[in-house]
Amino acid sequence: MVFDATARGMYAIAPTPFTPEGAIDFASIDRLCAFYEDCGVDGLTILGILGEAPKMTHEESLAIVRHVIARTSLPIIVGVSAPGFATMSALASASMDAGAAGVMIAPSSALRTDDQIVGYFAQAAAAVGVQTPFVIQDYPMVTGVKMANDVIRRIVADNANCVMLKHEDWPGLDKISQLRAFEADGSMRHISILCGNGGLFLDFETERGADGAMTGYAFPDMLVELVAHAQAGRRDEAHDLFDHHLPLLRYEHQQGVGLSVRKYILKKRGILASDLQRAPRAVLSPSASREVDYLLARLARHDPRANTGAA
Repeated sequence: MVFDATARGMYAIAPTPFTPEGAIDFASIDRLCAFYEDCGVDGLTILGILGEAPKMTHEESLAIVRHVIARTSLPIIVGVSAPGFATMSALASASMDAGAAGVMIAPSSALRTDDQIVGYFAQAAAAVGVQTPFVIQDYPMVTGVKMANDVIRRIVADNANCVMLKHEDWPGLDKISQLRAFEADGSMRHISILCGNGGLFLDFETERGADGAMTGYAFPDMLVELVAHAQAGRRDEAHDLFDHHLPLLRYEHQQGVGLSVRKYILKKRGILASDLQRAPRAVLSPSASREVDYLLARLARHDPRANTGAA
């Protein structure tokens, strides 16, 4: 399927399932793919930051890429961020050969100046191949790299294969507005903007010009509906739906334990057989598990999809 600057909708960030022994759980990957298709997502992003990509070998990463691509017809974006361009190039090339739609690249944490950031993405764009569509991952809370709007504009101008910004800056609403203003005044070509941060600001991000979401909240079906409401101009319906989920969105977005919460919920929804993460990992305490169960039970009063038997 075509993946380019016109991409819109909801791209789910998929976690990587593991068995209780720590092996890749391909049966749970199959259920995940079917689940995302049933939710109506427009694409999948695998091996992202919350996909635990750094904890896998190249061979494991490629096995996941090939398995997912064989399992679904959805466009697949592969996270290829790596300390060196040789590793990035190898995974990008193998993924595209396997049928991926594009790749996602986060800046190296060693970058300090605007020129360094722009130069890095020029080298990265060449490393993945100038014909390979790529996504800029702008997530300064994790990477430590702050990309100003003009830096993003320069990256887009310098690299024809840059088709999307995964926007995860915070606060970031004005950033979206400014980037769309660049497009309006002709100083930057159009790119897709999909937003992360667990969907925590998606209600207003869509109003500022974002094309949708690329995130991993454990209710991607809700995010699909929210984006559809927003794109159809149903503002109150979008915000009402968002407001019901906000307490759980906030809880899941905690740094350090967010993935633990997400995997715990996906296990309760019957998608993952185990919520294990590979070490180093965070583990939900009994108290945290009870809090998540409480939030699910409260959410189920408004959204039956949260009725997982939590008490």
